[in-house]
Amino acid sequence: MWKQTYRVCLCFRRRFNLRMAEAPDEIKRLFSQYSENGIMTAHHLRRFMVEVQKEEGATREDAQAIVDSLRELRHLNVLLRKGLSFEAFLRYLFGDVNPPLSSNQGVHHDMDAPLSHYFIYTGHNSYLTGNQISSDSSDVPIIKALQRGVRVIELDMWPNSSKDDIDVLHGGTLTPPVQLIKCLRSIKEHAFVASEYPVIITFEDHITPDLRAKVAEMVTQIYGDMLFCPEVECLKEFPSPESLKKRIIVSTKPPKKYIQAQEIRVKEIEKQKRKAETDEEASGKESSQLEGGDSAAGDSSESDEEDNNHEELPEESEKAQRDVVPEYVRLIAIHAVKRKGGLKNYLRINPDKVTRLSLNEQKFEKAVARHGKDTIRFTQRNLLRVFPKATRIDSSNYNPMLGWRYGAQMVALNMQGHGKSLWLMHGMFRANGGCGYVKKPEFLMKSDPDNEVFDPKAKLPVKTTLKVNVYMGEGWYYDFPHTHFDAYSPPDFYARVGIAGVPVDTVMKRTRALEDNWTPVWNEEFEFPLTVPELALLRIEVNDYDFSEKPDFGGQTCLPVWELRRGIRSVPLYDHEGEKFRSVRLLMRFEFV
Repeated sequence: MWKQTYRVCLCFRRRFNLRMAEAPDEIKRLFSQYSENGIMTAHHLRRFMVEVQKEEGATREDAQAIVDSLRELRHLNVLLRKGLSFEAFLRYLFGDVNPPLSSNQGVHHDMDAPLSHYFIYTGHNSYLTGNQISSDSSDVPIIKALQRGVRVIELDMWPNSSKDDIDVLHGGTLTPPVQLIKCLRSIKEHAFVASEYPVIITFEDHITPDLRAKVAEMVTQIYGDMLFCPEVECLKEFPSPESLKKRIIVSTKPPKKYIQAQEIRVKEIEKQKRKAETDEEASGKESSQLEGGDSAAGDSSESDEEDNNHEELPEESEKAQRDVVPEYVRLIAIHAVKRKGGLKNYLRINPDKVTRLSLNEQKFEKAVARHGKDTIRFTQRNLLRVFPKATRIDSSNYNPMLGWRYGAQMVALNMQGHGKSLWLMHGMFRANGGCGYVKKPEFLMKSDPDNEVFDPKAKLPVKTTLKVNVYMGEGWYYDFPHTHFDAYSPPDFYARVGIAGVPVDTVMKRTRALEDNWTPVWNEEFEFPLTVPELALLRIEVNDYDFSEKPDFGGQTCLPVWELRRGIRSVPLYDHEGEKFRSVRLLMRFEFV
């Protein structure tokens, strides 16, 4: 960890070559409290780390490593022989070695639960480079998504112009295609660069049976032993992310002919069951074969998620099976379903089979409005994917918090877009070491004895209060052209700070705007009472105030509240697209009371 500090020092050499802004009084007071005669020794620094930063495990050696690393600044006369001067102390606070989330904690959630117990970093139309209508299809955005840590990649498969190969493109639009094989190879090469945890490929299948055979051959040859193919036809419970490390998982809706065969099988089983019940009534005896019930009993035969019985198919289903490519079906580890009927039927649970259901954002909003608790019950075992509505042709996104509040694991966003929704997505998956899987809060996985579940709309008592002090900001002078915000004067920065979470916790507040200052010192404190901190993201944004026009964007970040480090922290900011600025950061303090 401390090897990084040399680079931090070189960074500060660049960033602090101007006159330092007047530091906040509280920072000065703390330095005075934890120093002697203007010198903060390693002993003093360790006390500060334990008592103020709440780093209970900090050792004298840790503190000495920080002091030693800052010796690179001696030529600037900011470091005294035995410890840190005030300016060196400020540089430590602003440094990369003092982040708001732990940089050395890594993956720390329980990764041995079923996949359905996790929020999963999910992309939508992952191959598009821009808008949904005319942008290029390419493997480049897929690579970028995987490098960011995205774990679910969506590919829309269509026959190519000569009908002898498979292209990936957004059907019914002007998007030029990219070859499926190119996308599959790029996924293999980059799948585990950012995370070892499984990558799920969701296929939107618009191809013919002969091309499905070709897909099966491609996928098998490219991924080999990396591919997860269950030995059973349908999973009764999803495996864990830990058990699937460095594995590729295919999820799609099985071919229509396969589904028809399944439906015929269900009908035959129901027919046999009715006959057995009739025979039982006639004989007055119980049928031992039916003890324990059957999951398909009473279910509509219109669904493809009805029965998981592995009895031999009746003879009449052979015709339906002719066009089924068994090699392709065996690739499908996570079966997607498309049900008929109302929303209540969409959320029906089969205790003997787990599946993936996809709803667009509009249908999902209706589902949670009318059947919110059923939605949460469904997501306790099954996977729910929410995706943007078709009218978002500019690759904009919906608010992902709605999906997470109701336990949806695959909240799919257009990663090639930008804006607040995507900032929240980036913030959520900074948790758990950035591995792309975030364990859902336990209350989303539990039912009480009356089968009641968590209600995101309920008014709950405050569980904790987050106190945030926005001290100051630094770095715009180095990362922006000096005329970017105003042609003739320095910017007038203000900060917006708030919470994205359940409705009652969601709020935004702001500091005052400071005129003509590249290094603003706001020193303002805000309090955020939280009823559900486990689903709260801290949202931070800096803008340049403009009286006559829209404020100019100066940076943003989102941070998972439940993983914030207490104490005074250096908070790096990101641009519109979510790329980290080289120098721009805020000095902030986080406390829970």
